[in-house]
Amino acid sequence: MLSLFRGSSARYMNPSRSSRLCAGVSLREPAASFCAHLTYGEVTTMEERDHPMDKYVVQREVLSEVRLEEVAQRDTNTQGPSVGERFKEFSRCSLPRLKETVQKWVPVLDWLPKYPIRENILGDVVSGCSVAIMHLPQGMAYALLASLRPVFGLYTSLYPVLVYFIFGTSRHISVGTFAVISIMIGSVTERLGPDSNFHVNNGTNATGDVDIDARDAYRVKIACSLTLLVGIFQILLGVVKFGFVVNYLSEPLVRGYTTASACHVFVSQLKYIFGVKPSRYNGPLSLIYTVVDICSRLPQTKIPELVVSLVALAVLIVVKEVNGCYSKKLPFPIPIELIVVIVATIITHFCGLTTLYYIDVVGEIPSGLKAPQAPDISLFSQVIGDAFAVAIVGYAINISLSKTFALKHGYKVDSNQELVALGLCNSIGACFQCYSVTSSLSRSLVQESTGGKTQVAGLISSIFVLIIVLKIGALFEDLPKAVLSTIVFVNLKGMFKQFTDVPQLWRTNRVDLLVWVITFVSTILLNLDMGLAVSIGFSILTVIFRTQLPRYSILGQVPGTDLYLETETYKQAKEIPGIKIFRSSTTIYYTNAEMYLDALQEKSGIEIGKLLTAKKKEEASMKRQQEKEKRKAKKLAKKQKRTNYQSTGSFTLTESQRKEPTGLNGHRHGNGAPSHMTETNGQVNWAYQHDAATLETDSESDTYCQIEDEVKGNKKQKTHSIILDLSTTSFVDTVTIKTLKNIFRDFGEIDMAIYLTGCQACVIEEFEKANFFSNSIPKSQVFVTVHDAVLHIQRTRNLLEKEIACITQM
Repeated sequence: MLSLFRGSSARYMNPSRSSRLCAGVSLREPAASFCAHLTYGEVTTMEERDHPMDKYVVQREVLSEVRLEEVAQRDTNTQGPSVGERFKEFSRCSLPRLKETVQKWVPVLDWLPKYPIRENILGDVVSGCSVAIMHLPQGMAYALLASLRPVFGLYTSLYPVLVYFIFGTSRHISVGTFAVISIMIGSVTERLGPDSNFHVNNGTNATGDVDIDARDAYRVKIACSLTLLVGIFQILLGVVKFGFVVNYLSEPLVRGYTTASACHVFVSQLKYIFGVKPSRYNGPLSLIYTVVDICSRLPQTKIPELVVSLVALAVLIVVKEVNGCYSKKLPFPIPIELIVVIVATIITHFCGLTTLYYIDVVGEIPSGLKAPQAPDISLFSQVIGDAFAVAIVGYAINISLSKTFALKHGYKVDSNQELVALGLCNSIGACFQCYSVTSSLSRSLVQESTGGKTQVAGLISSIFVLIIVLKIGALFEDLPKAVLSTIVFVNLKGMFKQFTDVPQLWRTNRVDLLVWVITFVSTILLNLDMGLAVSIGFSILTVIFRTQLPRYSILGQVPGTDLYLETETYKQAKEIPGIKIFRSSTTIYYTNAEMYLDALQEKSGIEIGKLLTAKKKEEASMKRQQEKEKRKAKKLAKKQKRTNYQSTGSFTLTESQRKEPTGLNGHRHGNGAPSHMTETNGQVNWAYQHDAATLETDSESDTYCQIEDEVKGNKKQKTHSIILDLSTTSFVDTVTIKTLKNIFRDFGEIDMAIYLTGCQACVIEEFEKANFFSNSIPKSQVFVTVHDAVLHIQRTRNLLEKEIACITQM
């Protein structure tokens, strides 16, 4: 037998040392100290001479779970502190603990006193100014996506940034407006505050005009209430350390969702590009209806607004490409968005484009800041579902960017604190008429590339935005909305590039591709809120299906090693005669436990139901035969008594019967001698005592002959042992334990031994808690590795065969 073990003694072999692969096993050693030896020798092939490998030899005993606990000294007290001890530790208060808690919840108190001014201040100031320049056009543009006036985008670029400076842990992300979140907010504000609710009767038109001021004020109220509820959700999830919830949003799901959201954003801005006013649609297929409506209104396109859009779009695209090509040579990216906004505002104002061509402009931008006011909580019941969706999506985008930059620059981001920080940004911002925020990839990249090192860059950018709101904001009242739409279009480039995920996922992972496609299609057709719910549900289903439909395989040994690989995949992996090694690729639990048993029977070729039925029929047949033999014996005994009964109580044998006594069926008795013998007048008289042991001689003889035939090789060796490799199982439930017990019981009834291998310590603990081990399932049948179990089975089988061989020779 060949074996390679980790264990008590190991040493590296010299690759140049010439030796031959050999192994030695002594069956005379006791089971507890049974060892196998494997020596690797010199490399012989051309490939191995070019790429020499380290060799090693390991010698240790075969370890069952019982022996492993003795050798490794397993600690059975792994319960950890009790609930009372944990509460006592949590409620313990001291000055250092108080300081640590405050710094944890308010990170700025931890890092700001240590801020290296000389090293970081210049980079943070330059970075903050660059990001502030982007906040101005993006804030106004994304406010249109939320169906709000542009000034509320500027508010959203101010207050939440200050809050994140205090509570955030990422040093490089830029918090503020973002296209996906803005369009999600806009879908809610338009659904709850449609134009049809604000018609004013002018006396001549039955429908009247729309009261724009009343409509916009109500939409701001909706956005603030929604944002406050988003913040409450995020804070609560962060406090209970539920930051891991974002892990259920896989990367294909997030990328498919943001790509579909980009399509929604694109369609929502077409009306500003073409200068048309399509009808409002909500609910499923609203995107399709909007596209059809816009296409039907293309003949009404305002040519001046289209020209302004195309010119601005061309300039933005060209300069953006220049920034990308010469990013390493430019000290900072050209602020083309700000330049286009300024130039477009100047041209529109001094050329009178608003009065000449009726170009739609931003309109009044009030100077100064408004006093904080509490959002209307009566709207919570109408926006609770949307609020949870926005909270999850916003946090998913934020934490993914945060972890990306943290990994790149070598610092740690607290996911739960990020959730709390984002919740505070939304909750506090809602009181200052801001809508929901998250981090922006484009602004974050600018903040990092221009030398930003800490959250101070966000503080600098918010100061510049404050100056714009107080003094400069009113200068952009003549800015065409078409220009803001082109800024949105250009910033969607990164999201539309995610369409390249489709061919890549087709080559790498079809299941992830299916998640991406289902997410994209459901978000396009069912709108943003329902699309997210469907995509999350489908993503979870793929995980369930993967665990319900794992890969089951029979393992074989690679000759000369302790490696056991799938026989269907590896040609050199050969099954060991008489032993079936079965493995599942995933954890066994209640959803796949029944399939595990079915796959075991299918892969091993052992149909336990048929074998049990056949055994029961055989036992019933043997019982009927024994009863028949008893009846025949009684009849024969009565007949002999009537014909040959003598005064001594014996019957007389003929001459042919004197040589050897036989059974009632003409067979020899197992002990080879009669019960009683007398001799009268030269005749031998036998007296027999017929009992159950005598009548069972035939079946015992048949079993003995079967074993004898296997020893002599007269019959093909059948499966006598099954090894279940549980190395992929991380936990077991009650259904799993019941299934394994049934396997031990059913296969034991047909004389097949079951062994478990590769059980992790946590699985052994769960087995013990469930009283899995018993006299019928001893812990000694659990082994550390598959090879340990194989060696134990082969050694036990060899000893049994030697014993049988000795008996047959007697």
